[in-house]
Amino acid sequence: MVTRTRSQASGLVDRLGALGAEVVELPVIAVEDPIDGGEALGRAVDRLVAGDYRWVAFTSSNAVTRVLSRLGDRVVPSLTRWAAVGPGTARTLLEAGRRADLVPEVSVAEELARAFPTPGSTEGTGERPRDSGGPRTRSVLFPRAETVRGALVAGLEAKGWLVDEVVAYRTVAGRPSAEALAAAGKADAVAFTSSSTVERTLALLGSGGIPPVVVTIGPVTSEQARSAGLAVTAEARPHTIDGLVDAVVSACGGLEHGPLP
Repeated sequence: MVTRTRSQASGLVDRLGALGAEVVELPVIAVEDPIDGGEALGRAVDRLVAGDYRWVAFTSSNAVTRVLSRLGDRVVPSLTRWAAVGPGTARTLLEAGRRADLVPEVSVAEELARAFPTPGSTEGTGERPRDSGGPRTRSVLFPRAETVRGALVAGLEAKGWLVDEVVAYRTVAGRPSAEALAAAGKADAVAFTSSSTVERTLALLGSGGIPPVVVTIGPVTSEQARSAGLAVTAEARPHTIDGLVDAVVSACGGLEHGPLP
């Protein structure tokens, strides 16, 4: 059972199908514009073009897509740096022609904040030292979902960054068909790609309707699943779609050691 949004599920579905899985698509969430229709994001992207941000920090591919859609063919100053929470988000940036300057080894917000340089640092950039006192040299644009954990902002502010949080999209409940819901009840395993997919799947199926094998894309999703009383069979390593596929294969192939601690 794949619980991603319908627009994002194809890659995961295709990979699993190619390996012989019978995939049940249960799009339990959908991604929509923020309440303001994207006005705040539009203003932030205008400031990005004007050079008001030293960094842009992304914690999801959805945020990348929304920002770059607003950006269009406009040019961002060359001194602006791009940070991605993990390789999947970095790949979305690269597919749009922009290489991430910073990707932490572990794909969680805390590690992204920890990997950030301090304002004014020139490590890895080849630049001359800059004045770290001006707002432009200390500003980070953080385009995010409507609801998000506060770890990244807290970590960056503790280092002295000025963080401009802008809602780029919101995650809402999907509406799977009756046929998909019926098929989901017969699935052997479920692949969770975010905390919101865990929450919504439980709301739709209840804990008794969750397949016996639970596989998650990373530690935050695993934490959400466990807090809801689910036993996590396997966790993707690395925390990418490819890693998730490998974890599903391992779990469904007879993982003997049981749920992860």
